[in-house]
Amino acid sequence: MPNRRIEPLKKVLAIDPNDEVAWFGLGKAYMEDTNFEEAAKALQQCVIVKPTYSAAYYALAQSLEKLGRIDECRTVCASGIEVSTNNGDMMVTKSLEMLRGNLC
Repeated sequence: MPNRRIEPLKKVLAIDPNDEVAWFGLGKAYMEDTNFEEAAKALQQCVIVKPTYSAAYYALAQSLEKLGRIDECRTVCASGIEVSTNNGDMMVTKSLEMLRGNLC
């Protein structure tokens, strides 16, 4: 059964395509559905709309890893570590460092 949060989030984004919280929520909803391709697209858009959204980098990196897009995942980890460090989001920084360290 598809995630019930997806359609309402799409409606919000149709009204305001610059709503980073809705993009993040949509990406996470797709992740819950294991639709990592759509999750990566939504999370990439979240980072475009708000380049300082630390948690979006981590979710995007996770989605890219699941898709086997390891080089992209490394790049996103590096960017996300820089952003989260600048934001003081140490939990996100640690999560991104761990993910990057576990990549093949």
